[in-house]
Amino acid sequence: MKLKITVDNKTYEVDVEAEEPEVVHAPAAYKPVSWSAPSAPAPAAAAPASGNGEAVDESKVCRSPMVGVVVRINAQEGQTVKVDDALLVLEAMKMETTITSPVAGKIKRLRVDAGQSVQANQILVDFE
Repeated sequence: MKLKITVDNKTYEVDVEAEEPEVVHAPAAYKPVSWSAPSAPAPAAAAPASGNGEAVDESKVCRSPMVGVVVRINAQEGQTVKVDDALLVLEAMKMETTITSPVAGKIKRLRVDAGQSVQANQILVDFE
């Protein structure tokens, strides 16, 4: 089954395999309860701010998916990158995560340095 999940205004399509639930016979006093997943929130009307109040073109930025520390920068300003090229590496809870380019294009600005702490959803890279 394919599901679309939106996290921080980014939509991901995921494949999910459902297993048959284990049948448990409950006493007659219990009533079955049905549950359905909550509906996704409506998309925001405007693009999220960049931190200084201005709207951001999300197709031209790469944001941090988590709180962490930049341990390595693999790209530089002016470099042309393809989708999924490694931009930098974040460390969180002693695990390293490679942040890859969400778009193909030229790097306009790196907003972080090695050793810098970043917040979830913080803009890391601007693209032209």
